Amino acid sequence: MKNFRKYHLFGILLIGIVLMFISCAKKAPTKISSELLPVEGNPLISFRILTKVGSANDPIGKEGLCQLTFNMLANGGTKTLAFKEINKKFYPMAASVGLQVDKEMSVFTSTIHSDNLEKFYEIFKDMMLDPGFREEDFIRIKTNQLNFLEKTLVSNMDEQFGKEILNLMMYKNHPYGHHEAGIVESVKKLTLDDVKEFYKDQFLQGNITVGLSGGYPSDFPSKVMADFSSLPEGATPKLVLPEQRMPEGLEIVIAEKKTPATAISMGFPVSITRADDDFFALWIAAAHFGEHRQHLSLLFQKIREERGQNYGDYAYIEHFIQGRDKFPSTNYCRQQQYFSIWIRPLANSNRHFVIRQAIRELKKLVEEGIPKERFELTRGYLLNYTKLYAQTLGERLGWQMDSHYYGYKDFLTEVQERLKKITQEDVNRAIKQYLNFENLSIAIITEDAQSLKDALVANTPSPIKYANPNMPKEILEEDLIIQSFPLNVKAENVRIISATDFFKAMELNLTL
Repeated sequence: MKNFRKYHLFGILLIGIVLMFISCAKKAPTKISSELLPVEGNPLISFRILTKVGSANDPIGKEGLCQLTFNMLANGGTKTLAFKEINKKFYPMAASVGLQVDKEMSVFTSTIHSDNLEKFYEIFKDMMLDPGFREEDFIRIKTNQLNFLEKTLVSNMDEQFGKEILNLMMYKNHPYGHHEAGIVESVKKLTLDDVKEFYKDQFLQGNITVGLSGGYPSDFPSKVMADFSSLPEGATPKLVLPEQRMPEGLEIVIAEKKTPATAISMGFPVSITRADDDFFALWIAAAHFGEHRQHLSLLFQKIREERGQNYGDYAYIEHFIQGRDKFPSTNYCRQQQYFSIWIRPLANSNRHFVIRQAIRELKKLVEEGIPKERFELTRGYLLNYTKLYAQTLGERLGWQMDSHYYGYKDFLTEVQERLKKITQEDVNRAIKQYLNFENLSIAIITEDAQSLKDALVANTPSPIKYANPNMPKEILEEDLIIQSFPLNVKAENVRIISATDFFKAMELNLTL
């Protein structure tokens, strides 16, 4: 009996030790990591310094701090070189440093010829590890960030503006719920000390992955890793996000501005990401419905090709930023994603009609699914299109980093295996499970907002106007159905806000 107790206690102790090791293994790494893709003989070297820190890590009341801080690294001086001096040295090397900041990650990028690698890296290293944090750089970069929020975004970028309004609507009271550049009232209060503190707290080894691809010398990665290992050990805890809120009915925000064209963004959160099995089936559905800048996609065919209404009509099942040409950009990974439809630019006179048309097409997709011939066509397209995603060194590196974020060894290889196994039934099941047409957040940028609100609430018929008087009979017959397609819009669910008021105060964001 004593031996039984002894071995029993030993077993419990052993299990405890195993569980302790498992628990430790799950903790975020506190030391720097790397992603290396050597390409022997290639004269170019691509850098991607990825940080697991984004705008969702902005402290409350200091929205925009992450972007401001990292911009000070990418577009500021070092302790030994002013920014103008860096530009003067970079120019003959054809060198530059790019920066993108998203909700949960940010990345510094550059590509350099091997002839200039040593000279470039000595400067680049100091930009990341020994920034100058000069007052003149701070004032210049902060002023640019404020001008973007107050003027550029709301005045000249309706495509992005509409997407940002949609983001504010979907992520109220959520770490995603402000633009990466922040809010005017918070950015104005940011100080150089705030920037220095954020860098000290967040630019930690465990937050950083050093990415290198191309024809770099065999000993170069160890040099870079040694240099970046001078940063303090540690990591920012992984974000714990609240549950995503689904809109209740059609929730509409109209940003009113003087404009000859209307921009429309609509969508809702989805409960899956690229890490989930159902993503691949839903991806086929979205590509059929509105693949980015593809003429055979349904929305593009119905709104632009058949009716000549606008430039683009697309749909996405995750946050999409266009990269090279029309391919998706990398390193915008998120724990939570959303479905969206993007429509612009659209003649103001036909805005109500096209809102109806887009929602009607979404309803048909949910209720009827994807036809067999469209399923085969779209799946074949994606199988071949995704082979073109990673053509450059930077793209290959970016996709590899994204693969690991979502738990894949190589996502693009996984695509080739997964899509071949997907059936039409899988796609239609995913459509019914994850998509809907009744609960949508809708952001509209247009003029004469009150008349649009009145028409939406009253379900006023919205006949379309064509420049071409000789439209096909079948199109005109379908138009009669679309122009009276019922939308259940409640007056209390429609808000009109002056375009210039957006991104000024957190109070407005919290009420959207």
